[in-house]
Amino acid sequence: MLKMKTYKHLYEKIYNRDNLTLAFLKARKDKTKRDYVIKFQENFVNNIKKLQEELKNLTYQPEPLKTFILRDPKTRKISKSAFQDRIVHHAICNIIEPIFDKIFIYDSCANRLGKGNLFGLKRFDIFKRKVSENGKIIRNKFSNQNYINGFCLKADIKHYFNEVNHEILIRAISKKIKDNQVIGLIRKVLKNGKVKDSTGMPLGNLTSQFFANIYLNELDYFVKHKLRAKYYIRYVDDFVILHKFREQLEIWKQEIDKFLREKLKIELHPQKSKIIPLSRGIDFVGFRNFYYHRLLRRRNLIKIILKIKLFKSGGLSKEKLLESFQGWNAYAMWADSYKLRKELVKKIYNSSH
Repeated sequence: MLKMKTYKHLYEKIYNRDNLTLAFLKARKDKTKRDYVIKFQENFVNNIKKLQEELKNLTYQPEPLKTFILRDPKTRKISKSAFQDRIVHHAICNIIEPIFDKIFIYDSCANRLGKGNLFGLKRFDIFKRKVSENGKIIRNKFSNQNYINGFCLKADIKHYFNEVNHEILIRAISKKIKDNQVIGLIRKVLKNGKVKDSTGMPLGNLTSQFFANIYLNELDYFVKHKLRAKYYIRYVDDFVILHKFREQLEIWKQEIDKFLREKLKIELHPQKSKIIPLSRGIDFVGFRNFYYHRLLRRRNLIKIILKIKLFKSGGLSKEKLLESFQGWNAYAMWADSYKLRKELVKKIYNSSH
């Protein structure tokens, strides 16, 4: 068995002045006009020096999180860290993310350089063609209808970010990072906002997104190396496995749920984890994916329609609406949505005249 490479003496790299400056630049991206960024910048040299000394002397303590509810339209509890704490999150990820990225599987596609939801879509397209033998049509002898061959286990994990076990996560990180001061800093970030239990990570933290990939890397290895599933893609806690036979996916689903419960103390979402024929269309990375076409998910459409209505009633500026629409449009272009996008442009035009 090959010995895994480990890393020591990383803590000084985290509080290194150049790393903290880079972390500051990343933390302020797209937020340069915010009051807290302007305030930090006004006394940048002293603020960075103070943060560096706190980290170096092990006296750094994160400020309490600010929590708010976001409805877009799905209701989510988001926890926001203080700006200086976000700098620390970037500083940690700058140093340890490249170490872990090397051991992540190719088809873990969330929050990684060169990956993302469009990468996941392209991989799904490749896998659906392989599983269905390039769209091979099968006739159902009972309903006398044609359908595309193949099935998909579409799954996600129940209350994932709330259920991540800190000790299991720390053990996974410690396999690679042999630096007690780095581990101590990570513990501080994880415990921030927690009173009793040692589970859960706040949605909204950069570190939470990164740690989510480390935690489920154990699942990735189980699926790829133990189950030997060829057509598996994961986007955070949302994952798909494609296969020619439903029966095989049924077996894998049970084995995955058992692994998650026993090893990672989490479980598959009972309502959202099911085996679906490819011909019915699969919800994945924001789209409904069929063999010959792709549709936007309903909630993504509702999101932009609500913003147009808000603009129409005077609750949103034209600049903000156009900024939102530009981002949404770039995303929606990946679906078969030409007519829909044209109609929305017309609505925006009519609302502003």
